[in-house]
Amino acid sequence: MRLHLLALLAKEPAHGYELKQALEQTFGSAYPSPNIGQIYVTLGRLEKDGLVKVVDVEQSNRPNKKVYYLTAKGRDVLMTWVEEPTEGPRVRDEFFMKLVLAPLTGIADRMALISRQRRHYLSLMSDLNDLLARTHPDDRVAMLLIEGAMLHLQADLDWLERCQEDLA
Repeated sequence: MRLHLLALLAKEPAHGYELKQALEQTFGSAYPSPNIGQIYVTLGRLEKDGLVKVVDVEQSNRPNKKVYYLTAKGRDVLMTWVEEPTEGPRVRDEFFMKLVLAPLTGIADRMALISRQRRHYLSLMSDLNDLLARTHPDDRVAMLLIEGAMLHLQADLDWLERCQEDLA
């Protein structure tokens, strides 16, 4: 969440609730609604690290609010994040490690592991289909996030099929 908040603050200074709302509005229902406590804890850490600065803004008839601003150091960290490629495929896949190692111990059967993982993936796919059905078609960001997750999940299901064929 650190970098997401830095990106929003690069657009404009904001307080915690504005950042929460911006995340929700930007990503829609496809993005889990962030906990406001987590946002403020993260902002505190960003301030401690010198990536943001905070200014108390007086309000009439209300307590002062803290508005956060991106610092030059914060902008540098954000630029590094934006310019670096995102991690690609997982070579050390946790499930594959279980699939190879657990049967060696005698505590698991490969086909049972594959079946259980397939059921889990199919359940996740069903949840994503439900989320997609509830998402307004004009919410392109949310639609793309959900569709991307579904494509990754379908690739994982295809890979499970391959594992079953090759390891049976």
